This record gives sequence, structure tokens and C-alpha cells, in this order.
Amino acid sequence: MILFPAIDLKDGQCVRLKLGDMDEATVYNTDPAAQARSFEEQGFEWLHVVDLNGAFAGASVNGDAVEAILKATKNPVQLGGGIRTLAHIEAWLEKGLSRVILGTVAVRDPDLVKEACRAFPGRIAVGIDARGGKVAVEGWAETSDLSAIELARRFEGAGVAAIIYTDIDRDGVLTGINWESTIELADAVSIPVIASGGLASLADIVRMTMPDATKLEGAISGRALYDGRIDPAEALKLLRGEAP
Repeated sequence: MILFPAIDLKDGQCVRLKLGDMDEATVYNTDPAAQARSFEEQGFEWLHVVDLNGAFAGASVNGDAVEAILKATKNPVQLGGGIRTLAHIEAWLEKGLSRVILGTVAVRDPDLVKEACRAFPGRIAVGIDARGGKVAVEGWAETSDLSAIELARRFEGAGVAAIIYTDIDRDGVLTGINWESTIELADAVSIPVIASGGLASLADIVRMTMPDATKLEGAISGRALYDGRIDPAEALKLLRGEAP
């Protein structure tokens, strides 16, 4: 079970949004590379990075910050936000990313996702962001008629490494992960699922260790880590099955 610390990039800075609203951004670090090093030093083994500007623009905007992060940490990094072409995917993987997350393009062009999975086995994840159970795209600016489970099932057998499922209604507001919807999705597909959106406290970490949640690959934490609501050492011990 992996706890992925999140670095969300807006205008080159490390921020957290409230409910996906770009106007509700709190800056936590002006040096994303230093933040990446800090997470590695705290014992985290993966890093989740999102180019927020890129998600809206449909192309990389915070590329320099991402490259600085890749140079700053030995940890594997997964990146989402504005990656919409095979050439773009290949370019980022060549720069050292471990995994590329495809979101909007998974709705708009599922064949591209499948092609990418064939070209880069084990290195393509699908980001499914849902509002009221329906998939949102274009940096969450638009909501589709597609349910999260319907979209996930389109990629069964395609070789997708993981699905990152975000409940937008909980993102950045510290109300706890939507475990019911996340586990329902994990039960519906064989692809590993990563929970995202709302992780609030050690209670969520404990919830990750419950039998019905152990099928998940892990969860992403942002604001709770930055605000000090979760002690990294204690959280990582819990996930390793060690007494806190």
C-alpha cells in the first residue's frame, strides 16, 4: 500500500486547490524541487505530480518545474495534467518519469490510451476525476455523462498500470476519502486503483489497512501532509503494518 505525496503545480509553485478551483489556490512551497526532496527524506517512495495549468491548457505549462523535480529526487514520479499525445507521453518518459497519467484524453480518445499502453507497458495510468459520480474533464471544467465505472471498464485488458480516482467534491477540503465509491470502482475492475481527494487524517490511513481496502494500490495525500494533519513517519508505519 503506497501513500503518494502530491505536488500540484500552478505557475511554477507547489499549491493545493479547493474543490479544483484555480482561484482557490494555497501556495505551500515556491520551490517544488525542494518539496520533492523533502518528501523523499520523510520516507515516501513515490511522488504524484500534477501540472494544473497544463490540465486546463491541454499542454505542459510547468515543464521546467517537473524537470527540476525529476532531478531532485530518486523516487519514481507519476505526472498528469495536459498530456494528450503519444509524442508528449514519450517525451516525458524519456525525461525520467516513471508513469504518465492520462485524464481528459482517456475520455476523448480512449484508443490513444490503449496505444500508449502497448508502446509503454506498465507506465500509463488513467486519471478518473468524478463530480457526483460523473467523469469531469478539461481540468475539471467540464462534466461528462460518463460514470467513473463505465470509463474504467473501457480499459480492462488494455495494460493500464493504475487508475487514479479523484472525488472532486472532496478534493482539498479534508473531509475524508470517498471510500464507498473508491472501493466500488476497485471491485468493478481488475486494474489497480489509487484513491485521491479528501484524505484528511490518520483515520484515512487506518481505513486503507482495512480488508476491503487492501485491494487498492494506495492513496494520494496533499493538504493533510502540508498542513501537518498527518505525521509521515506514523502514516508510513501504519501502512507497513508496524505499530505506531
